[in-house]
Amino acid sequence: MSTADINGTTIHFEDTGGDLPAVVLSHGFLMDHSMFDAQVEALRGTHRVVTWDERGFGGTRATGDFTYWDSARDVLALMDHLGIASAVVGGMSQGGFISLRVALTAPERVTGLILLDTQAGTEDPATIEPYNALHQAWIEHGSVAVQDVIAGLILGPGEWPEWFAKWARIAPDQFSPAFRCLMHRDDVTDRLGEIVAPALIVHGTADAAIPMAKAEVLRDGLGGPTTLVAVEGGPHAANITHAHEVNAAILRFLAGLG
Repeated sequence: MSTADINGTTIHFEDTGGDLPAVVLSHGFLMDHSMFDAQVEALRGTHRVVTWDERGFGGTRATGDFTYWDSARDVLALMDHLGIASAVVGGMSQGGFISLRVALTAPERVTGLILLDTQAGTEDPATIEPYNALHQAWIEHGSVAVQDVIAGLILGPGEWPEWFAKWARIAPDQFSPAFRCLMHRDDVTDRLGEIVAPALIVHGTADAAIPMAKAEVLRDGLGGPTTLVAVEGGPHAANITHAHEVNAAILRFLAGLG
């Protein structure tokens, strides 16, 4: 992977390069850039694709507490580093939180949005205590104590040894600031109308972390032309488990941007 020293952090990223229109993708909580491997392969013939490890995950270390507004500034600084003036910006779950904030921070640099299994609001109050318990169990006993529950929330049924191994390598001093960022994020629902870039929303119908109703709020609130695609049976990380359907939706959306 390549690195860029920006905003006081060494960001690890991958870039397919070239002069094609750019797509910048931000991963979900507890994931890393590799969750978009199938999307990179589908798009590399028509687009320059940039994926990156966000603070606390993969190769990028968190140097302290941060917010998704800080992560949005990381995206924009990474674009500057790569000489990308504007791009389609997208992400899954927390990557969507970041992408919405990129569009609010620098709308002139966002030619489109790809929002995968994400939302604009904060956590449902009913999830706060269970999520805090998961965090505490991880800190006290390691990821192995909660990996099956987390995999069920993010990836759905199946065997996920690659992700289990990655989670085992996440140190508490990286997990905790990323968790605080997730749980203490602000609500940008009331600002969605400010975002007028064309948007694609893709959401799994079996998403156990963010219900479809949250995707519908996004669809109804965004100020630009917006398409919502439901992926039947798709979990939270539908772009991994249902890559064919998700890629088809993304390719249609990008082709429509001209």
